[in-house]
Amino acid sequence: MVRKLKYHEQKLLRRLELVSWEAAAGSLAEVKALRRYRLGRREDYVRYKALARTVRALARRLRDLGPGSAAFRARCAAALLEKLYGLGLVSCRRSLAACESLSAAAFCRRRLPCLLVKLRMAQSLRHAVTFVEQGHVRVGPEVVTDPALLIPRAVEDFITWVDASRLRQKVLDYNQERDDFDLAA
Repeated sequence: MVRKLKYHEQKLLRRLELVSWEAAAGSLAEVKALRRYRLGRREDYVRYKALARTVRALARRLRDLGPGSAAFRARCAAALLEKLYGLGLVSCRRSLAACESLSAAAFCRRRLPCLLVKLRMAQSLRHAVTFVEQGHVRVGPEVVTDPALLIPRAVEDFITWVDASRLRQKVLDYNQERDDFDLAA
């Protein structure tokens, strides 16, 4: 057992956000996922697990419907698959088997830093999280500073650098595409 911290020790460690032993004792896989996907808050991963569990339960209930409700089952299954495909959580719209194997990692892979690595805008997940937190990335016209933002497939093409970003200027210099008008500004 670990002893309880004294007052002055608590005061020194007040600003650090360490993973509590009680929370980490529940699941080693959870701690590995927090590190692998660079999740800043444990609550995000817990929410992703709950969403994945809900989708799996819904897919199971749709699968177990009787033969008398085949039209309803097909309509609901198509709507669920279309929604999950639009969010980028499943790769195909054909079967409910993809919904039944949905995990929290699918939600983590649709976060903005993971997509920055996938689009080769960042070398690693650590750099991608830093770029997002510092405000170098925009999605459409909006500057995003929250790395927990989930990006749907329709918006994935609109991830770019902020116009005034030093990173954008470095990329344009490297590709020799920087405009003279940008130099004056």
